[in-house]
Amino acid sequence: MYPFTLDRPATIADAAALSAAGATVLAGGQTLLASMKLRLSNPGHLADLAGIKELSGIKREGNAIVIGAMTRHRDVATSTDVQALIPALAELAAHIGDKQVRAMGTIGGSVANNDPAACYPSALLALGATVHTTQRTIAAADFFQGMFATALNAGELITAVAFPVPKRAAYMKFNQPASRFALVGVFVAQTGDGVRVAVTGAANGVFRHKGLEEALSKSFTAQSAAAVPIDATDLNHDIHASAAYRANLISVQTQRAVAKMLG
Repeated sequence: MYPFTLDRPATIADAAALSAAGATVLAGGQTLLASMKLRLSNPGHLADLAGIKELSGIKREGNAIVIGAMTRHRDVATSTDVQALIPALAELAAHIGDKQVRAMGTIGGSVANNDPAACYPSALLALGATVHTTQRTIAAADFFQGMFATALNAGELITAVAFPVPKRAAYMKFNQPASRFALVGVFVAQTGDGVRVAVTGAANGVFRHKGLEEALSKSFTAQSAAAVPIDATDLNHDIHASAAYRANLISVQTQRAVAKMLG
């Protein structure tokens, strides 16, 4: 690990000022600290957000669940509000990484990092979530912009994520055994705007599958999902799985999610 300076801002304004001045923001640190230990990252100056109380917590606002950026995965998983209103989101959080990762990792850190195999981005896209920042609000559809890329400006920090409560939803993940990231994860949600299907782990970034959405909007059955051809052309091919295997997993995990939603 290279030498670095650490600041612990007490307010969002202080954190934003440090970030604007060039400090790297430390949320949960589950990616950043590991890369620093391997000397793959040399931020020089860190701003730890853990002491900013207003960035943590879960509350209901109208027909939405609002989760503070520094809320830990474990707290999302065990929240009675999330379990009651969006149980698929609670279950997603309960199966991120291992106990240590869930105890330290944060939803804001995961969303801002936008790892192409992370779980939360699929929930944001499928549920039509809104990302709240120190400068504005950003629809999930506009937020994710490819591998590790987001719409965040320099110095702009996530403060919370608001999830509209769906009619019902389910998330099915096929783990990469070593990392426990999604080899393929599929989040299916029935919302007031129709059926949304978001896929993570299969490509260079999270994406919605229009073919599955159209089929399930017409007939919400596992058989309808099974009948949709999944194009493997732009899917990942690596040592863990071929593109064709990932395409099959998208279909299978979607079918399983639909079956789970139907009970």
